[in-house]
Amino acid sequence: MQETASTVAEEFEARSRRSFSARALGTIRKFCARKPLGAIGFALLMLMIFSALAAPLVATHDPNEQSIKERLDPSSMDHWFGTDQFGRDLFSRVVYGGRVSLRVAFQAVIVAKVFGLVLGLVSGYFGGKTDLIIQRIVDIQMAFPRLILTLAIVAMFSPSLNNVAWAIAIGTIPSTIRVIRAQALSVKEMDYVEAARALGASPSRIMAFHILPQCWAPLIIIASASLGAAILTETSLSFLGLGVPPPAPTWGGMLSGASQQYMERAPWLVIWPGVAISVIVFGFNLFGDALRDVLDPRLRGSQG
Repeated sequence: MQETASTVAEEFEARSRRSFSARALGTIRKFCARKPLGAIGFALLMLMIFSALAAPLVATHDPNEQSIKERLDPSSMDHWFGTDQFGRDLFSRVVYGGRVSLRVAFQAVIVAKVFGLVLGLVSGYFGGKTDLIIQRIVDIQMAFPRLILTLAIVAMFSPSLNNVAWAIAIGTIPSTIRVIRAQALSVKEMDYVEAARALGASPSRIMAFHILPQCWAPLIIIASASLGAAILTETSLSFLGLGVPPPAPTWGGMLSGASQQYMERAPWLVIWPGVAISVIVFGFNLFGDALRDVLDPRLRGSQG
């Protein structure tokens, strides 16, 4: 009997795994068919993320290894993207630079969305003085241009990967608060929320189980858009010399190091980091637009 029960359980688990895999594969196929540009963007992102995570395997050289004899060499079989003014392999530096940019972007977006989600829920649900205080702080912060605010925060501390990520996160929190607050204001007036409140549910329970699930779609949409913006901000900081400090390779740092004299002699110093930035931001934008069309209920009726 025990062996029979064990066999039945194993068959049920195997059938469940096959069913889940089939549903997941069907969802991916449906998404690719309905949003081919989104699928292209997702493929670009996966390519860039894989190359960044597997940088030690993908890179052909040590990104910081210098060779004066090979400085400013054009593309070749040994150096696919050529070398820079110090003889460092540019392909390896671009690959490792993606590692830095993606880590900063994901860290900044996760921090910003967590804080923005919590503050937006509290502001929208409680209203009154709580909402007034939070929104006035948001207004003050949004009065400053985001890049200027980020530059000021980084300048107050020593430039490092974590400090850059936190500075970018602080600059993007207000927009998240606004979006989540608007969603919470509309959801908290719905009948099922009123019913939960009448039954004696606590505010924390109502926010966690009744309002929060309705906030996931807009949160995912703005997070996907924020990732591309975070990479551009990190690149701008590195270009200005306030990003992740050397010798860590960064795309903005590579663009900054390619001064006018090197640009005329070795244009690949600008081309390849610029292509990497464009590809990953383009991928985030394509995928983010597709997610918005799929997850936003107001746009579902317009889809074929």
